[in-house]
Amino acid sequence: MKTLPVLIVSLAVPCLCYSQQASVKGSILDTLNHQQLSNTVIAVLQAKDSMLYTFTRTDAAGKFELSHLQQGKYLLLATAPGYADYVEPVTLADSAAAAHVKIILSLKSRLLQEVVINQQIAAIKLKGDTTEYNADSFKMQPNATVEDLLKKLPGIQVDKNGQITAQGEKIQKVLVDGEEFFGDDPTLATQNLRADMVDKVQVFDKKSDQAAFTGIDDGEKTKTLNLKLKDSKKNGYFGKAAAGAGNDGFHDSQLMLNLFKQKLKLSGYGIVSNTGKTGLNWNERRNYGGSGDDVSYNEGTDDYTFNFAGDDLENWDGRYSGEGYPLVQTGGLHFNNKWNEDHQSLNGNYKILQLYMDGGSDTRSQYLLPDTLYYTNSSERFANSILRNRADASYELQLDSSSSIKINIDGGLDHKNTHSAYTTQSLAQDSTLVNQNERNITNTGDMRTLNSNILWRKKLRKKGRTLSFNLQERYRENTSDGYLDAITEFYKDGGIENTQRIDQYKTNNTKNTTFDTKLTYTEPLSVASSLIFNYGVIVNNSNSERNSFNQDNNGKYNNLDSVYSSDYVFNTFTHRGGLNYNLVKKKLRANVGGSVGLTSFDQQDMHIGISHKRDFVNWYPAAFISYMLNTQRRLGLNYNGNTRQPGIEQLQPLRTNDDPLNVNIGNPDLKPSFSNNLRLSFSDFKMLTERNIWVSINYTFTDNAITSKSTIDDQGKRTNQSVNVDGNKTAFLYFNYGMKLKKADMRLGYFLNANYSRYANYVNGALNTTNSGGYTNGIYLSKSREKRYDINLEASATYTTSRSSVQQNIQTNYWTAAIGPNVDLFLPWKLQLHTDLNINLRQKTAVFVSNNNVFIWNAWIGKKLFKNDALLIKASVNDLLNENIGFNRQVNSNFISERTYSTIARYVLFSVNWNFNKNGGVKQP
Repeated sequence: MKTLPVLIVSLAVPCLCYSQQASVKGSILDTLNHQQLSNTVIAVLQAKDSMLYTFTRTDAAGKFELSHLQQGKYLLLATAPGYADYVEPVTLADSAAAAHVKIILSLKSRLLQEVVINQQIAAIKLKGDTTEYNADSFKMQPNATVEDLLKKLPGIQVDKNGQITAQGEKIQKVLVDGEEFFGDDPTLATQNLRADMVDKVQVFDKKSDQAAFTGIDDGEKTKTLNLKLKDSKKNGYFGKAAAGAGNDGFHDSQLMLNLFKQKLKLSGYGIVSNTGKTGLNWNERRNYGGSGDDVSYNEGTDDYTFNFAGDDLENWDGRYSGEGYPLVQTGGLHFNNKWNEDHQSLNGNYKILQLYMDGGSDTRSQYLLPDTLYYTNSSERFANSILRNRADASYELQLDSSSSIKINIDGGLDHKNTHSAYTTQSLAQDSTLVNQNERNITNTGDMRTLNSNILWRKKLRKKGRTLSFNLQERYRENTSDGYLDAITEFYKDGGIENTQRIDQYKTNNTKNTTFDTKLTYTEPLSVASSLIFNYGVIVNNSNSERNSFNQDNNGKYNNLDSVYSSDYVFNTFTHRGGLNYNLVKKKLRANVGGSVGLTSFDQQDMHIGISHKRDFVNWYPAAFISYMLNTQRRLGLNYNGNTRQPGIEQLQPLRTNDDPLNVNIGNPDLKPSFSNNLRLSFSDFKMLTERNIWVSINYTFTDNAITSKSTIDDQGKRTNQSVNVDGNKTAFLYFNYGMKLKKADMRLGYFLNANYSRYANYVNGALNTTNSGGYTNGIYLSKSREKRYDINLEASATYTTSRSSVQQNIQTNYWTAAIGPNVDLFLPWKLQLHTDLNINLRQKTAVFVSNNNVFIWNAWIGKKLFKNDALLIKASVNDLLNENIGFNRQVNSNFISERTYSTIARYVLFSVNWNFNKNGGVKQP
């Protein structure tokens, strides 16, 4: 009887336990084909700690069952190879609540195709002193170039010659991944690399290699744009090939090939064209004509250099910027690589150029004198050619963890031929003829250059303590010979009073050699501050032999003209030292200091045996402060001062007779001038609204400014002399405001440029003060939709004003306007229609009454072929209305001039363009 209760309990407890257990059963299917998945693992995990409780596998029919589960909260996990894991929470109460589930699994590949990750990335970032644009934030059409991308970036403008202006300053250098790309020819990067390869566009002031190493500013800065490529685009090859032909002999053929393999870059290009697409350097100077100083002074290095002016051969630098009719044949190679764990790197470039250029220009000028006015009308016709070879290389070796050496070398050979014919007439206020001049100048010459630079850098044991040494060598040699044939007639009372004739053979032989050494030492004062000391010696030796020969009785040029011949030896020796204090904190960067140069020069006239010696001191104070108000807002203030010593051409000019109507004389009493420059800058960007603001203000004033004293006699002959004046100053304001209208998906911006100058000089003995100003307001907008349209518009209006004190009653005021719409339409059947219009409106003045308004309309239609639109066949028309004229108007000092010049006008071109790539861009089959 006692064992009966025990037996009952023993039998009841297992039954009760069993009644409280639960089960889970179900099936598993494929989400794509809805097929049963066999052998799939089904696991039950404890919800509180994800520990495995039990598991099973599905049978051949894709079914499973898990029984004898205790009540509680669990995680049900289903996993199979190639499928995304399935997880579902399950709560089990008792056997009456058994779970029945139907699980559908998705393939991982299919799931990943449907996942879209949206990330808000700032279109613009301010990183220290660098403005960085995220390229993918700006919509671009397939096969768009980097230049197309730059035109869409707020605060950046690209002109018709490819010259880039960023936040009011002109870009001087373009890098690719921080390295030179074909040396001094930035358009080869911006016009040939594709926009889809670029990850970031960075704009900054590039410091010298020495300053970059020490981290302390030494005042040497170059406005630079760096194209940072995407890692995915650094393997494979890409390029483009184009060939076109049109009416009147116009043709354009281009080839660009790039091979990128991580750190290895190989590139080559070739261009044969007469359409103006030369792929040459940016150029803002005149291509030919004019005259300059015979010897220039470089206040940055305290040395003098002979410029060998006075003949058109030296003034023409072999560049093209829209003036004249060019024929170019050019090509080049580029190599860049890093190896040995980046301890060694090599960058090299070679370019060859054959350029032929001819054309002409006409200039009309009005000169203001204290008691009268006079006018000049001049014309020029030219035919020039140049054969140029250029090579440069840069090698860097990391000797150990604390020291490195960098070697740069470049050189070139130029062979130039120039022929210019000038005609000039000078008229009195009543339009009577005062003089007229005709000149023919021909020259043939060669220029050889060789420059090298060695920089050794060493980090010492104490952090921030460094030592570096820089040795720079520069060599230049020019040889040329040619003929000057000029005749000048002077008029009085309507008739010829006298005639001056020049018929001479001229030879030039000039050499210049410079050695520049600089030792720099940095000493840390704290974690955030340090001092930089530098000392250097500069040796500059020059020789210039210029000979003019008249004809003898036999008609040969054997008689030396001693008045217009010279043989100068010119040597300078400079000691230069400096001290700077540098502070770098999280938000604040500051630098203050300067340098002083002690220079002596010795000029020897080898013809007459006279020596001129002179010693002087130059001061170069400098300071800057930059403060990051927040991550996207920056404020900066810069100051630079420098002494400018008068050049030898101002103290005692080399006499030339290339232009008999303009004579220069020296002024041995000239004093050095001192210039002060202040620059205030502010930048701000809001990421959410994509609103940007850039403001820059520059102000420069000069004490003892070196200007001109001009005397014009009654025969129209001008005599120029350099003198000192006070009160010269300039001011410049740049403002840019841009934003994105997200509802309209459009970028819109406004910009303002304002400049003012006060320039003092002497005119016929009277002190003349000219106040000039130019004020530009403009807007820009861009809107695009991929493979539908791309619309860009920039419009501006400029008001120019100038008044000289010698003629207060005459004031020059006029408006000019520029409107430039640019539209691409992507039509069905892979047709693309492009049109752009450059409207230039120029107000007439009291002096210049001709109509110089032009409407330059360019258009093309093309058919795209192949996947990714790799091939484009198109027909284009340049200057559809045939209105293109070269035009330039200049207001300066006491004169205003208007110049028109020959340039390429209307032509029709049929061309084929092929963009090819493998991995180095959008993949193609």
